[in-house]
Amino acid sequence: MAALPNVLAFFNNLAGPDLIVIGVIALLIFGKRLPEVGRSLGKGILEFKKGLADTEQELRRNVTTDVTPPVSPSTPMALPPSPESGQTPQ
Repeated sequence: MAALPNVLAFFNNLAGPDLIVIGVIALLIFGKRLPEVGRSLGKGILEFKKGLADTEQELRRNVTTDVTPPVSPSTPMALPPSPESGQTPQ
């Protein structure tokens, strides 16, 4: 298990020339399909964001409906009978 971080350690220091080399390799591999690949990647990211927003709205809706409303000050609250009154609670 300790070997995995060492394998991916070179990704920490990507600079400008490294990214240019990666871009040239991607251009060679994908060629004329590169705009199509970029478009599909963008659509995938957009769908992910929409799904995330829908999930967030669903959570917010559930949180706001699960909260019990506060008791208004005009509603009198029933107090339990005091032991001095001699009444037993029902």
